[in-house]
Amino acid sequence: MGLNSNRVDHYSGSGHAGQVHTFETTTDQITITVSSETKTVHNVCLPPKKSTLQKLRHRLSEVFFPDDPLHGFKNQSRLRKLILALQFFFPIFEWAPNYSFSLLRSDVVSGLTIASLAIPQGISYAKLANLPPIIGLYSSFVPPLIYSVLGSSKHLAVGPVSIASLVMGTMLTEAVPYNQDPVLYLKLAFTATFVAGVFQASLGLLRLGFVIDFLSKATLLGFMAGAAVIVSLQQLKGLLGIVHFTTKMQIVPVLSSAIQHRDEWSWQTIVMGFCFLAFLLATRHVGMRKPKLFWISAAAPLASVILSTLLVTLFRSKLHGIATIGHLEKGLNPPSSNMLYFHGQYLGVAIKTGIITGILSLTEGIAVGRTFAALNDYQVDGNKEMIAIGLMNMAGSCSSCYVTTGSFSRSAVNANAGAKTVVSNIIMASTVLVTLLFLMPLFHYTPNLILAAIIITAVIGLIDYQSAIRLWKVDKLDFLACLSSFLGVLMISVPIGLAIAVGVSVFKILLHVTRPNTGILGNIPGTQIYQNVNRYREASRVPFFAILGIEAPIYFANATYLQERILRWIREEEEWLAANNGSSLKCVIIDMTAVTGIDTSGLAMMKELKKMLEKRSLQLVLANPGGSVMEKLHQSNILESFGLEGVYLTVDEAVTDISSSWKPQP
Repeated sequence: MGLNSNRVDHYSGSGHAGQVHTFETTTDQITITVSSETKTVHNVCLPPKKSTLQKLRHRLSEVFFPDDPLHGFKNQSRLRKLILALQFFFPIFEWAPNYSFSLLRSDVVSGLTIASLAIPQGISYAKLANLPPIIGLYSSFVPPLIYSVLGSSKHLAVGPVSIASLVMGTMLTEAVPYNQDPVLYLKLAFTATFVAGVFQASLGLLRLGFVIDFLSKATLLGFMAGAAVIVSLQQLKGLLGIVHFTTKMQIVPVLSSAIQHRDEWSWQTIVMGFCFLAFLLATRHVGMRKPKLFWISAAAPLASVILSTLLVTLFRSKLHGIATIGHLEKGLNPPSSNMLYFHGQYLGVAIKTGIITGILSLTEGIAVGRTFAALNDYQVDGNKEMIAIGLMNMAGSCSSCYVTTGSFSRSAVNANAGAKTVVSNIIMASTVLVTLLFLMPLFHYTPNLILAAIIITAVIGLIDYQSAIRLWKVDKLDFLACLSSFLGVLMISVPIGLAIAVGVSVFKILLHVTRPNTGILGNIPGTQIYQNVNRYREASRVPFFAILGIEAPIYFANATYLQERILRWIREEEEWLAANNGSSLKCVIIDMTAVTGIDTSGLAMMKELKKMLEKRSLQLVLANPGGSVMEKLHQSNILESFGLEGVYLTVDEAVTDISSSWKPQP
């Protein structure tokens, strides 16, 4: 078939958008009234010819470089390219030359503010990961410094986070409880952090960030809510003063353990713990209701730590039943590269823990960074962020840190405090440095109950029931993914709950791919527009035509389904025509506007469908196939069987042109 040759047109002249067609039918003939304006039937062209190498290059560019990151390097001098390269890989070179004292003043205020939150949270989250509290402070010192050089977000506050801490603590404790072998546990934690960093940086370097998109918002919503409930219930150990508490992370064993160990409950711990918990929740509520008073909720955790420590120190003879953190070593992060565990029976546990915590922390960090970038009118490069977060975790694993990322709560405080650049992270890290060098003995009598209260206050915000209600209203399958994740975390385990949620999300993708939307299209009177007759009640079917719309690529996964569904549509349309106007079906038009791709299975289906319809004396016509679809139809020689009147640019042109050929000749 020569696609570049001129089509033998039934109309000539210029088409008009307002052209009207009126269809009247009887049992013997069609009466078609066409407006006085004439119309051109346009050719459907092939895309420009490209070699296989050019197609591959274009496809890879679209997959891995949709943002064209090297665009700024075009037509630049070598020196300029060097400067741009430094700015690309080290964003600090981009903003540092224009840094001013006014920016520093804002960053110092925000840095000190988030430090007041990061110090107690760092200690608390380390306990959540079953690590020594000092590891939480180490993790709030080195990673923020690395991120300040490599990161592109102005407001991301870096440090330990609750979800990654929970998952790491759960997965490692199942293999090697900390109290049984503390050294091995630390080795596995640092190794998992290193694996997480390598995984994250690799995703960024290879530009494979779409991998984390398999964790949908609905999945994460349920997962984080379930994790928040489990984390909160685990803090009953600290709030009730229980010594022998279960290490399991399911709701039934946790509640059973709290009830079974009633003899260990300490009334002193309960009174003080719930008083501070009420205070922290009240300040959090004030900060949420009145954003200008954010500093109250930001300063509350550190104030609670100071006040509770003073109370226990002054009245420790009377409050002897309250457990405290104990001795913490002063000094900077000791090197831990010699503790990385690359052989032995637990290596698999470290790798699995690293990948899962890496995905979760990366998802949270990028989501938080993009959120605040959108609120403040700047862009964050997702791949750069992956590299920055990955490298800071790799460096952290060699300096006694565990998995870190951007925290939503600290980033919100950072933004509300007026942060202008990532220097706020440097200020925060400097404050943590002073704490590590000089203030560690002050935490000796800090009660564990205050850490439990801080954790509950921090994670309770992860329970977003309003979003879950919206999911139910908008998308029941998304709600199912959310609920599956939530119940999986609560009833089975954190990793299994996450796996269930991912499985439901993948099932949703497969469902959309294998069972795409199709429908009968009708003409909206007075226009050349064809829309689904079930959606637009005013759209009317065209006599003798079955016009079908397909809203998905045609691949091996859905080709058989589409063939069966199209034949069913044709059968139903024949029944409808027979019942309403007594006419018979003569032509089937498939609107391929939304068909973005087709493979060999789809091509074979189209060829077989055409043969089946020809046996029933039905004409098959394609309308508006995309460039890639048209190219494959041409290369497979299927277009030759369709002929000149088998492919049209629009549904309207197809109806008009084919209808005119049925008009009685004078």
